[in-house]
Amino acid sequence: MSYTGKQIFMDTLQAEGVRYIFGNPGTTELPVMDSLHDYPDIDYVLCLQEAVAVSMADAYALATDTVGVVNLHVAPGLGNGLGSVYNAWEGGTPLLVTAGQQDSRLRLREPMLGHDLVAMAAPLTKWSVEAHSADELPLILNRAFKTAREAPSGPVFVSLPIDVMEQRTENPPMVPSRLYPRTRADADGIAAAAEMLRAARETVIVCGDGVARGDAVDELVALAEATGAAVYADVLPARLNFPNQHPHFRDRMARDQSAIRARMGGAEVILLVGGQFFEEVWFVDAPPFPEGARIIQLEASGASIGRNYRVDCGLVGDLKLTLSALARQLDANGEGSGERAAAIRARRDEHRQTKQASRERQRAKAASRGGNRPMSTAALMAELAKVLPEDTAVASEAITGSPDVLHTLDFKDRNALLGPRGGGIGQGLPSAIALKLAQPSRPVLAVSGDGSALYTIQALWTAAHRRLDMVFLILNNGTYRVLKINMDHYRHMSGIAPDRGYPYLDLDDPRVDFVSAAAGFRVPGRRVEKVEEVIPAVEAAFAAGGPYLLDVLVDQG
Repeated sequence: MSYTGKQIFMDTLQAEGVRYIFGNPGTTELPVMDSLHDYPDIDYVLCLQEAVAVSMADAYALATDTVGVVNLHVAPGLGNGLGSVYNAWEGGTPLLVTAGQQDSRLRLREPMLGHDLVAMAAPLTKWSVEAHSADELPLILNRAFKTAREAPSGPVFVSLPIDVMEQRTENPPMVPSRLYPRTRADADGIAAAAEMLRAARETVIVCGDGVARGDAVDELVALAEATGAAVYADVLPARLNFPNQHPHFRDRMARDQSAIRARMGGAEVILLVGGQFFEEVWFVDAPPFPEGARIIQLEASGASIGRNYRVDCGLVGDLKLTLSALARQLDANGEGSGERAAAIRARRDEHRQTKQASRERQRAKAASRGGNRPMSTAALMAELAKVLPEDTAVASEAITGSPDVLHTLDFKDRNALLGPRGGGIGQGLPSAIALKLAQPSRPVLAVSGDGSALYTIQALWTAAHRRLDMVFLILNNGTYRVLKINMDHYRHMSGIAPDRGYPYLDLDDPRVDFVSAAAGFRVPGRRVEKVEEVIPAVEAAFAAGGPYLLDVLVDQG
């Protein structure tokens, strides 16, 4: 029996359990588009721009613990999507990025839109390859899925020339391997880490997205409670790696090493779990850890351990298994009684008091600006918390409003909150659409800054096209607020006078009307200007029975 290249491609996707292909097609992708008639179990999610498609595939992969699949179009299309591929690369998202390539027989004649796609994608992917014949496709696709999944996970790229997709081969599609990759870290290392934690009077945990990726949130919570540790998220987490309203959770980590050091307090042991530590923004020539503190790092792959800072104990293994084993070792060491247990109970009480004080400060912040017009983001989130449907999943790209989101709303599980990966903006709207596709019975809310939303506003068309029951909330402050904050910091660091204004950083001449923009994509909407309008507007939006946009005017802070 012989197979065409396009059959190999589609059969492989079907065997791998792929539900959606996200994409924006062109001529070289027509073999895939035509094949969809014969594969009704695979649904093509049509997007109007490549960055939207990649961001959707990225978010869908994270929300479903699968390999996301996105199909782009030759050089300009791949180029449009590379900013979002960067985000997936930085976020460690398992992603199969494909692009149709021109007929390989035209290679030396420099066809329209032709370029070296493999070279374009290589810097931002774990593996970048072009199929030279249909005979190669079974092995290429098998290796692509394997490479995307294995730790450290990340995007791969496969270029698919249109003539190769039409070629025939006797090589059948490869049946996916049955792999059991979860391994517990070395027992001696677990014992050493447990002894360090047992001896420490104060411990700080910093967690990254590997925790949610490894389904290890509950295990990390148990370890934090067993040690009395304060817990910080990494600087720019994409996932909910620790419950944000848990008493032990403090905040996201700071953006430079001096501020990181301040948040560590007097910790004697620092436990780093599942991340690229640290995602700094500003260079400060200062150590991030207290002098004499012992550093433990747990990762699914050895690539990240000890990469930027030396560690006293590095553990490589599945985070869920390793954290469980570490907790058991602590219990075997007698954590449940005596002076040590009393000290841990005292730290837990201190964390509860600190959390309560933090909640009171957030409420005061919301109340102090609540009557103003425009409203503060803190006031908006306080109202939103009163009315959000139970179990709402949020895709948040609130940028400067992110602390108000994190300090006000209560997220229950690792798929309840999805933030931006990598730092490139424009992810919020497409990520929310992917969350809805991944969790169709769950209420979904997108929270996006106005500047971020304008990068991918055309994502609204996909929501309307698929009639998705979800809400988009735009924080419309008419400015690039984060850049003004960073400008203040830059001027302070550089000794520049702070009273020079913020040229070219405002979006209020003219102020964008997101309700009118949404209407152009056939998404109904409403502008919200007063705090007292928030609750009825949100209730109406979730009751609308389709996509709905709220354009909320907030202050510039």
